[in-house]
Amino acid sequence: MEKVEKNVIDEIVEKIEQLSALELSDLAKQLEDKFGVAGMMAPVGMAAAAGQPAAGGEEKKEEKTLFDVVLKTFGSNKIQAIKEVRAMTNLGLKEAKDLIEALPKPIKEKVSKEEAAEIKAKMEAIGAEVEVK
Repeated sequence: MEKVEKNVIDEIVEKIEQLSALELSDLAKQLEDKFGVAGMMAPVGMAAAAGQPAAGGEEKKEEKTLFDVVLKTFGSNKIQAIKEVRAMTNLGLKEAKDLIEALPKPIKEKVSKEEAAEIKAKMEAIGAEVEVK
C-alpha cells in the first residue's frame, strides 16, 4: 500500500512542477479555501521571489510600478526649467538651479507611471529632454 501512495504523490508532484507561477498561486489559494489552512501562499511567493523559473524554463518578469524621472537636458529655457523643477519637487530656488546645472539628474524618484508620464510631458513641453527609468 505504501508503494501505491508514493506513486500517487510522485504523480502529483510532477504535475505541480509543470505549473506556472500564476497557476501555483491559484492552486495554493484553492487549497487554503478548501482545507481552511492559512499561510500556504508564503512558500509559493518565496519560491517565485527566489527566481524559480516558471513552467518551460521561463522566468516570469515582475512589472515595474515605480519609476525615476531623470532630466537629461533643460532645453533652451533654463529659467522655465528651474520653475518647473521647483513646482514639481518643492525645492528652493538655489537647489533647483543647482539640480538644473548638474545634469543628468533625477527630478523625482519612485513615482507612479502616471506621475512620471505627467512630469515628462510638462518638461518636454518646455523643450527639456527627460528619461523615465
